[in-house]
Amino acid sequence: MSITVNIYYTGKNGSAIEFANEMRSSGIVDAVRAEEGNEKYEYFLPMDDKETVLLIDRWKDQQAIDAHHKSDMMKSIAELRTKYKLKMRVEKFES
Repeated sequence: MSITVNIYYTGKNGSAIEFANEMRSSGIVDAVRAEEGNEKYEYFLPMDDKETVLLIDRWKDQQAIDAHHKSDMMKSIAELRTKYKLKMRVEKFES
């Protein structure tokens, strides 16, 4: 079983893209990808919404997600979301 979480980050004036770029350049993306149970962590740009970035985040199971949510990285991610004034919409799928 895997759990896929789609997170839509929406901002203004390109802030969502800046957020994704800082997530990558700061090393947070690589750190998340290295976490036990992470199967995918990739950003995409929706063609019809230039102010949104889609993160597709897939985990082995709920325990891996829970461990990720308790990690120190979550504080850094939350700080960046605040810095870029982003809104989030989350979808979760189990397979």
